[in-house]
Amino acid sequence: MPKTPAECTTMADVRAEIDRLDRALMALFAERWGYIDRAAEIKRPLNLKADIPARVAEVRENARRHAVAFGLEPDFYEELWAQLIDHAIAHERTLLGEDQE
Repeated sequence: MPKTPAECTTMADVRAEIDRLDRALMALFAERWGYIDRAAEIKRPLNLKADIPARVAEVRENARRHAVAFGLEPDFYEELWAQLIDHAIAHERTLLGEDQE
């Protein structure tokens, strides 16, 4: 049963909960990655590019807004999301054959 931070009484408790959350985050990233693959499949027949600047800006702003809503530092999380976006765009470019142009 997961413990809240306040319920953790030892470093072992804290580490176990962090490890549990890290695994859950990886599962969410894997799920997100499935949507990246699907986006490339949908973009191909529509002749859309991997990099759509308006969407990139929207996702970065969403990251900032969500960070603020959860009491987190928005600059850090926007930059983290920028790295996710860059990696996703590079992957989509490969899938769409844009890196061969």
